[in-house]
Amino acid sequence: MASRDLEKNRDGNYNNYSNYPPQSSSSIYHLHSSERQWTSWLVPVIVVANIAMFVIVMFINNCPKNHFGFDTCVARFLGRFSFQPLRENPLLGPSSNTLMNLGALKWEKLVQHHQGWRLITCIWLHAGVIHLLVNMLSLVFIGIRLEQQFGFVRIGILYLISGVGGSVLSALFLQKSISVGASGALFGLLGAMLSELLTNWTIYANKAAALFTLLVMIAINLAVGILPHVDNFAHIGGFISGFLLGFVLLIRPRFGWLERHQLPEHARVKSKYTPFQIIFFFVAAVALIAGFTIGLVMLFQGKNGNDHCKWCHYLSCVPTSKWECGN
Repeated sequence: MASRDLEKNRDGNYNNYSNYPPQSSSSIYHLHSSERQWTSWLVPVIVVANIAMFVIVMFINNCPKNHFGFDTCVARFLGRFSFQPLRENPLLGPSSNTLMNLGALKWEKLVQHHQGWRLITCIWLHAGVIHLLVNMLSLVFIGIRLEQQFGFVRIGILYLISGVGGSVLSALFLQKSISVGASGALFGLLGAMLSELLTNWTIYANKAAALFTLLVMIAINLAVGILPHVDNFAHIGGFISGFLLGFVLLIRPRFGWLERHQLPEHARVKSKYTPFQIIFFFVAAVALIAGFTIGLVMLFQGKNGNDHCKWCHYLSCVPTSKWECGN
């Protein structure tokens, strides 16, 4: 994962390297170890909560009793935790009705039945074991490092708001299907990694390599979203929300600020943040508030996003000779 170039010092801590006058390199090496490293506990808790929720969903689903009978369920040795037939759910999970009853995202429920809470509850549901496994591995891979660098408060806010942002965009454009999963929140973390790299540009080494790696990773993940049955609008909404939030929540002091009192007068940094960091902060904050306001107003007024963007459906599924883009 593209992030800071880190190297251990003698105390076992990690130091950030950047281009700096050679005569100051030894002191910079030591002073950067003073940056606080948080212990990651929120991300593991989120992973456990998602797994526990999936177990509860499968318990309630109870395929042998409530659906097709024991002989048609997958992994019958699991009893009431066995999965729906593969023709209904190839991801090894519950029925769509069970997911709907427990809080899946559905435009009709949001708008006509005023169940706005589904924008949040759908983030904690998964369509199957495969879906859950992919998302949780991604969360551990991305989220733990971010929480170690920025703490549980900022990463928790980022995760939740990005998830809601993905839910809003999904509900605006996919109005005849249901949606579940933490993918929007995960793409929010990816978006935040990109904005964090840009807004804290001065403290990075190998900037171009880090930026290229991260952009390739984002592009591949978004490209997967054009396959059928994948809610790419949740990915895009989460990514945009996280990208804007990163400028607001993940801003760091410019390189040299923490060491200013131990450096010669001529080498001291005069201001804590660069002008670009300040500009990014305010522009992103305004764009984020405006985007959520417009999206939520359109959603609860019953608007269909496809009416305002005729080609946007291709962002979630591109039909080919191998598959169609049905609901």
